Amino acid sequence: MTDLGQFLKDTLVWDNHGCMPLRPGDTAFLPQLSRYRAANVDVVLLNVGFDAKPMETDIRVLAMFRRWIRDHAEDYRLIGSVADIDRAQAEGKLAIGFNLEGFNALGGDVNMVSLYHDLGVRWMLVAYNLNNQGGGGCQDDDEGLTDFGREVLDEMVRVGIVPCCSHTGYRTAIEVMEHVSGPVILSHSNPRALHDHPRNVPDEVMKACAATGGVMGINGVGIFMGRNRVDADLIADHIDYAVDLIGIDHVGLGIDTCFDPSEVDDLMRERPEIWPDSVGYEDGLQIAGPEEIPNIAAKLLQRGYGEAELAKVLGGNFRRVAAEAWKS
Repeated sequence: MTDLGQFLKDTLVWDNHGCMPLRPGDTAFLPQLSRYRAANVDVVLLNVGFDAKPMETDIRVLAMFRRWIRDHAEDYRLIGSVADIDRAQAEGKLAIGFNLEGFNALGGDVNMVSLYHDLGVRWMLVAYNLNNQGGGGCQDDDEGLTDFGREVLDEMVRVGIVPCCSHTGYRTAIEVMEHVSGPVILSHSNPRALHDHPRNVPDEVMKACAATGGVMGINGVGIFMGRNRVDADLIADHIDYAVDLIGIDHVGLGIDTCFDPSEVDDLMRERPEIWPDSVGYEDGLQIAGPEEIPNIAAKLLQRGYGEAELAKVLGGNFRRVAAEAWKS
């Protein structure tokens, strides 16, 4: 019988998406990164910007996060390579990398891709709910991947930033996965077959993701699971569906914890075109925290997952993608 506590200590646990407040100069929430280590999480990719924020804010947030993490090097390690993850795990530290949600962060300049890579960005999605210069969003009239989008994807693959199709429209997602040579991820998405929400992903896109060698990170956002609450059983249901459809090698965790819910509520009120009430956003978002990850692991063990299978979902699959796609 598996000793869950010891298993989590011995196993790489990777949460592929977490959201600290995107307010330059405000580090008040960053001490809550300790919640990841308390939950035996070894790796987290923090969001540093999305399409509704200006590029300047993304850069300033990145600079702030990097300095704070360096100033707390006794507990945290910035990710530059997969080797940094292994060192952090051996030292009992949390390894932290970054992600960007949408090509607006580039300001129309493909040269920004390599700069973001140098600053620790390791995955970037195409469009955040609405269309942008690169392609279509999942809650917009998706007209597909653009020439600029293809140029950006080629540069991302060259430098080692993994393309992501969460928040991205169906047509654009399929075209991304056809264009890119190498893994494409769904960093924090859930199966649409279990709940028909535009942010969720159709089976065809899930299969296309797996065919690239990519991984689908299941999130813990209640409204995307059909019930606006935190529920480890529901999250396990979505993991089960994904595993059954695309295989154990292509499913992971991207919980999408938002550490300042008031920031999310304010953004939803300010930008209803991004989060329309018509698809459930009027109720706010109930989102799992890092503390739910051990509960999810326990549910999967109860459902018959073996230790080797569980280790893949908890972190092994995203580490495999990183080892293949990152250039350092």
